[in-house]
Amino acid sequence: MTDTAQLPQSVPGAEWWRSAVIYQIYPRSFADASGDGVGDLAGIAARLPQVAELGVDAIWLSPFYRSPQRDAGYDVSDYMDVDPLFGTLDDFDRMLEAAHGLGLRVIVDLVPNHSSDQHPWFQAALAAGPGSPERARYIFRDGKGPDGELPPNNWQSVFGGPAWTRVPDGQWYLHLFDTSQPDFDWTHPEVGDMFVDVLRFWLDRGVDGFRVDVAHGNAKAEGLPDIDEELIAAGSMDSPFFGQEHVHEIYRRWRLVLEEYEGDRVLCAEAWVSPLEKMARFVRPDEMHQAFNFVYLETPWDAAQLREVIDESIREFGAVGAPPTWVLSNHDTIRHRTRLALVPPPPHGAGIGPTSRSKADPVVSLRRGRAATALMLALPGSSYVYQGEELGLPEVTAIAPEQRQDPTFHRTKGELWGRDGCRVPIPWEAAAPAFGFSPTGETWLPQPPEWAELARDAQAGVADSTLELYRRALALRKEHRLGTGELEWLDVGPTALAFRNGDVTVIANLGHDAVDVPRGGILLASTPLDAASLAADEVVWVRTA
Repeated sequence: MTDTAQLPQSVPGAEWWRSAVIYQIYPRSFADASGDGVGDLAGIAARLPQVAELGVDAIWLSPFYRSPQRDAGYDVSDYMDVDPLFGTLDDFDRMLEAAHGLGLRVIVDLVPNHSSDQHPWFQAALAAGPGSPERARYIFRDGKGPDGELPPNNWQSVFGGPAWTRVPDGQWYLHLFDTSQPDFDWTHPEVGDMFVDVLRFWLDRGVDGFRVDVAHGNAKAEGLPDIDEELIAAGSMDSPFFGQEHVHEIYRRWRLVLEEYEGDRVLCAEAWVSPLEKMARFVRPDEMHQAFNFVYLETPWDAAQLREVIDESIREFGAVGAPPTWVLSNHDTIRHRTRLALVPPPPHGAGIGPTSRSKADPVVSLRRGRAATALMLALPGSSYVYQGEELGLPEVTAIAPEQRQDPTFHRTKGELWGRDGCRVPIPWEAAAPAFGFSPTGETWLPQPPEWAELARDAQAGVADSTLELYRRALALRKEHRLGTGELEWLDVGPTALAFRNGDVTVIANLGHDAVDVPRGGILLASTPLDAASLAADEVVWVRTA
């Protein structure tokens, strides 16, 4: 158990999470101390000083719980233990203590929509049979048709294929993701009680909060009605299994639990809902503290569209007293360095692979990725960065079918490439085995050989490197208190964005024609400037005259 008293304390209205930059660690791809090719908690602990040096305020860890690893740990079989793949509870405690000692808060992932099919509750449900109390904790239903041979409704899995699987006794169970991830029935009181116990278990160990996976999915519409396929085809995010209003009751209860603990413990929602007004409901004063701004993440590199989303985000989140929470990359999306330069842009969730039509020019993608980061980190509110983006890592496409592990790829028979390309183990040292990720050179996904030049030690101290750009941007963000500032737009034409945030003026050129840089000392440039103007895909921070 670690003491959070050593961390800076805040006052109501100025809590740390309102302006924090939080670094996402995907444990299996961050650092491997054991040499088995999969990252672990000991590896994380060893590399934390380098994360702290970057200048972030906290880390968020994707799941490290006991799991069969059918979906990289998002299929949990025991929410109150560490999977041996990643270490032990003692390893977790040591990592947590190390993080707190470096001034880093620690947020852990929580997966409440579904468990693994190896969870003791689901195994008991299978053994107990239809109508049993054990089965009532999950969503089991009789099928349609004369012999119940058809699924109970037309819902489809996010990973492809039907969202229902039939068991030998004839009933069907719901799994919005993989067949190995049965959905809990959150109308059953034991489910809510169990997760309160889970919250307390990790809060008692000293964690600073939770990122809640599929936070919009726990509640399903009464009666489990068929989905309107025409609405979904038209791009609507409304469905009987996502974004149901009564999901908020769950998080009101959780908020009360967190408020029993000192130290500004936080809840962050992974809520894929729109419009932003609906997303902001997750961060009302008695619910969560943050919600990932996926509308911003999905906005193309276009000045007018970005300005509209930024304005709407500040307005809607501000209306409920919450900060906007900006994000560009994570473990589920194409890395933004690549994504923002893809032509043609692929459908969301499709991923990219070696035969994809969508291609990104490497020079344009690096410039645009750096520019997008410089723009985001200048905005008021909180920001999340994903491991490796500070190195300028692109999405990896050259992964052979037999090496791919994402269930999306396999359930769609390769129709969707999935998320492996953003999950490749990151490079630390150019000349070391596995670029310093693992002492044996083993990696659970293959690293591209050209990543040697992107390794952390190859960029450290190099003035124009992506690593140093992140370091300087994060330092300036704190120095000028941009996270707690206010945005004032400036007019620079239709293909550029410009605003003041406190004593910093930010200009972003999203068009083709050069844009003048205002007078004043240049604090930061996403690309080394050749003149007193910005070329395409460049961002500059200038001290306001």
